[in-house]
Amino acid sequence: MPVVLIDAHAHVFAKVSGEFPRQVTDTTPADREATAEQLLERMAATGVEKANLIQIGGQGVEHHRYLLRCLRTYPEHFRGIGLIADHQHPEEQMDRLAGDGGIIGFRLFDIGGPRDPLASMDVRTFETYPVWRHAAEKDYVIWLYPQAAENHCVPFMLQAFPEMTVVYNHLAFCPGDGTFGRDEAGRPQIDLPIPPQTRYNTMGLHQYPNVCVMLSGQYAFSKEAYPYKDLSQWHENLLRTFQADHLMWGTDSPWIVQDPGYDELVRVIDAQLPESKAQDRALIMGGTAQARLFSR
Repeated sequence: MPVVLIDAHAHVFAKVSGEFPRQVTDTTPADREATAEQLLERMAATGVEKANLIQIGGQGVEHHRYLLRCLRTYPEHFRGIGLIADHQHPEEQMDRLAGDGGIIGFRLFDIGGPRDPLASMDVRTFETYPVWRHAAEKDYVIWLYPQAAENHCVPFMLQAFPEMTVVYNHLAFCPGDGTFGRDEAGRPQIDLPIPPQTRYNTMGLHQYPNVCVMLSGQYAFSKEAYPYKDLSQWHENLLRTFQADHLMWGTDSPWIVQDPGYDELVRVIDAQLPESKAQDRALIMGGTAQARLFSR
């Protein structure tokens, strides 16, 4: 059976315009674009059939216009993950974005629980609890990139909502205060030890059947050039602990287009997991994303 390649974590955005408003940063200036058509061209050249597009450029409904346009235009190729402006009252925005078609989940960078791991853990008091509750009710995916200081709160949310699909972003690394920077190209560069210190919290989450990990963002965490061999042992640990049917591959395009190149990212799992079984690589490279994201 042929392997379906799915890039489960990529970004697209248009130049700032009245039609497609978005927030501007140093890495996404007003005149920069990373269009769906450019991504599709790179996908076609490397045999990638589908991609999951992660919202960038703002949390408001209006900031999602370009993402929604891409999802409506290319429904056979794309699914999407949105952002939420108001975590306390998220229901209307979540349903509005998902109802427009193609958005299957929402990204969170915060949990909003106690930073003291010995504090009382009543998830109903967590700032993002309304998001998790509504996602569970509507079967939306939680796309999770939590701060290290809040990672201990995640198991309590999973215990409350065990049926919900939760995808840890970027190798399950959790940034901490003062760890986020930029490399010479302006790309995210996260200064964390390898393996991450939060692994003792994260690895135990394999017991939850709907927790997955995204194998992406290697360029931001590695201390080496492509193929980022200093991350190989961590990839092996994730595979051994979570198993291939809970792992997904993503490029984090467009940040990797120039260095090392989209085509190299298509081969990064082969470089990171050279001894893995063919059926495991097939799951990581697309099978898991097809089952967890595209088959909804």
